[in-house]
Amino acid sequence: MKEEKKEGNFWLTLASFIVDKRKAIEILFVVAIIYSIASVNKVQVNQDITSYLPAESETRRGLTIMEEEFTTYGMARVMVANVTYDRAEELREQIEDVPGVKSVVFDDSEDHYRGTNALYDVTVEGEDEDTVSISAVKEIKNVLSSEDVYVSTTIGQVEESAEMLNQEMSIILVLAVVVIVAVLLIATKTYLEIPVLLITFGVAAILNMGTNYWFGEISFVTNSIAVVLQLALAIDYAIILCDRYMEEHEMLDRVDAVKVALSKAIPEISASSLTTVSGMVALMLMQFKLGYDMGIVLVKAILLSLISVFFLMPGIILIFGKGIDKSHHKCYVPEITFVGKLAAKTKYIVPPVFLVVVIAAFFLSSNCRYAFDVNSVESAKKSTSKIAAEKVEEVFGASNQLVVIVPQGSYEKEKKLLQKLESLDYVTSALGLANQEINSDYTLTDKLGPRQFSELTDMDVEIIQVLYAGYAYQQEKYGPMITGIDDYEVPLIDMFLFLYDQYQEGYVQLDKEMDESLTELYDTLHDAQLQLQGENYSRFVLSIDKPTEGQETYDAMEEIRELGEQYYGKGKVVLAGNSTSAHDLEESFATDNIIISVLTALFVMIILFFTFQSAGLPVLLVLTIQGSIWINFTIPAIQGQNVYFIAYLIVSAIQMGATIDYAIVISSRYMQLKYEMPLKDAITTTLNQAFPTIFTSGSIMTCAGFLIGNISSDATVSAMGIALGRGTLTSIILVLFVLPQILLFGDFIIEKTALAIKLKGNVRESNGRVHVSGHVRGYVQGEIDATVQGVFQGQMQVSVDTVLPGRQGQIEEITGESPNAVRSRQEQMEETTGSNTQQKEGTQE
Repeated sequence: MKEEKKEGNFWLTLASFIVDKRKAIEILFVVAIIYSIASVNKVQVNQDITSYLPAESETRRGLTIMEEEFTTYGMARVMVANVTYDRAEELREQIEDVPGVKSVVFDDSEDHYRGTNALYDVTVEGEDEDTVSISAVKEIKNVLSSEDVYVSTTIGQVEESAEMLNQEMSIILVLAVVVIVAVLLIATKTYLEIPVLLITFGVAAILNMGTNYWFGEISFVTNSIAVVLQLALAIDYAIILCDRYMEEHEMLDRVDAVKVALSKAIPEISASSLTTVSGMVALMLMQFKLGYDMGIVLVKAILLSLISVFFLMPGIILIFGKGIDKSHHKCYVPEITFVGKLAAKTKYIVPPVFLVVVIAAFFLSSNCRYAFDVNSVESAKKSTSKIAAEKVEEVFGASNQLVVIVPQGSYEKEKKLLQKLESLDYVTSALGLANQEINSDYTLTDKLGPRQFSELTDMDVEIIQVLYAGYAYQQEKYGPMITGIDDYEVPLIDMFLFLYDQYQEGYVQLDKEMDESLTELYDTLHDAQLQLQGENYSRFVLSIDKPTEGQETYDAMEEIRELGEQYYGKGKVVLAGNSTSAHDLEESFATDNIIISVLTALFVMIILFFTFQSAGLPVLLVLTIQGSIWINFTIPAIQGQNVYFIAYLIVSAIQMGATIDYAIVISSRYMQLKYEMPLKDAITTTLNQAFPTIFTSGSIMTCAGFLIGNISSDATVSAMGIALGRGTLTSIILVLFVLPQILLFGDFIIEKTALAIKLKGNVRESNGRVHVSGHVRGYVQGEIDATVQGVFQGQMQVSVDTVLPGRQGQIEEITGESPNAVRSRQEQMEETTGSNTQQKEGTQE
């Protein structure tokens, strides 16, 4: 080791510094852990997936306008099954009496009563996440606890979903740790390696969770699965360092072994992490910013995992060093020699078949039915709210609401547009100020003169005339005050609200009965105004008889938009709702899919190009993993299942970035061993050496994915888990049973596209006594890389690159010869070169 230091080995110098200063480094990590634990609660979790839509998307613009200008009261569809109509009426009254309930809509129509099922449309006094709304829904459930009740609502779902998801992810994390321990018991050679690995990973996970607040907020999807993905993606790094340590410790003491192991592991692990990071970087370039959110958190997770492995783990190894030495056990990962032999026999069969399968998988996966509304995706486990929503939809059908936002200022335009919208076959209801009736004669936005308003309110016309004059003065319209106020007409809602303001200020006197009527009417009008009329925009709420997503729904949306633009001009009408969200997500998906597919493959190929110094090998490796991605999503296409678009995009990037490491492990070992032994032996040895690494990492990631997919009740998280588990398993199968044949079949491509400049000379194999003249690189009962002139005895596989000085252009053939012939040729060479050849019995003459 001292000799290596003198040679100026940078990595060894760095490793020595880390190991020598391990006590100080451990103190820094303790401080960082305390800081991270204290910061975990600072992380803001965003439950609204639509907030990650591009800012210019229609849904994002619509939601922003609604947040700024309108109040959206929470609503719930409450279904009571197995109830008579009379009993349903009684329950309606009980629901109306619940504190926080604003209104309950229920009648004997099929919209609200079918068979023995009653449906109540309940509006509460607050928005979805307000305390009054959440309390009202809880109390409704309590009131109806003796009934067969189903409550379909978004009220309080953020809090409920977050709480449930946290509980589920805690279970998943515990099970994942159990799986990791089980895998490590099989794959490692000492028992006390396991706590070293778990401590290292645990610290990295805590550091990542505690620093997420640096980004302000993260999505609930990222918050839920980042820890498990970090575990699956980065535990390899710790395993590599442990393996290196065990190798070096066979010849060195513990401290020196850690230094040498770390010096070799840093560049190896750093290079390995680049492909994973590249996949995360591709995620960050998505238009749908959920990819950026997940990508940047996972990049940070990988970097913190590297820091923990490089700086903390050496000290932990030395702490457990004595225990590691005393706790050796057998490695239970079997050799897979049969796979290598099978690869050698099928190297001309498997690659063409795989090419056909990949092409078919590409077309099949392209025909996946992608879902862009989370409610269209099935999860293995359903939440209570999901079950309730499905039950209500089963009996009364789905409720698809679409919001139409138009510039505010013309009640006439609003009324005409609402009338056209109501006439559409698929519009079951349309709500706006301009079509809300106050009685059989008037709507809220009809214009009335003083006498009509007097008759409607049963107030003296003289008082109303003064009221109209005051309104005109306030609006700076002085004409009616000169020409005559009787012909001045004002929208009914505006005059009612003006009347209420004047009454509150004491300018108008009303009797008790009129006071109660006006106050009640004001409350109703004010609520309507808050919901449907903003400072700059008016809002219509439509119920349409169309599914949430699909071309027929998008065509209907386009027709509604065109009707609005007839009155307000192109680009002035904004739609919002689940259907517009699905449409916007579908449009961004096309671009994001190209970004993920192209950039991930491109980044990985560039990294592999510099790693292997070959143009052909990266193509073969990326083709293998990209093929596994297509095959992964061919399965749901064949089964006719919906694939949630987020799962496809994110898992594609992770699968390429992470599982390409399995292909790299096999390829790098094969490229080394192919010069040491025959190709068929090289691939067999490669698979036996690489299988423990692939088994350990692959089984952990596969299990983590399937655990997430089968335990989480959140459809988004569940879909990603299933796709990740299935994709990792597919990659493992292809890397073990297809990639070896591709390497053997494509060996000539790899050689021809290598960047190393090679002079004439071929790899030769020979047995017995062999005459060699020239620069030889290869193995002769051991490695040789030197200028050689002499005779070797034994088995050899070498590459003759050049000749001795003075003998340019003359490369001697490598042939087996008799001893006499060898001596004769040797004497001729000695005379030519003036050199003396020393002979070593049994190895070299």
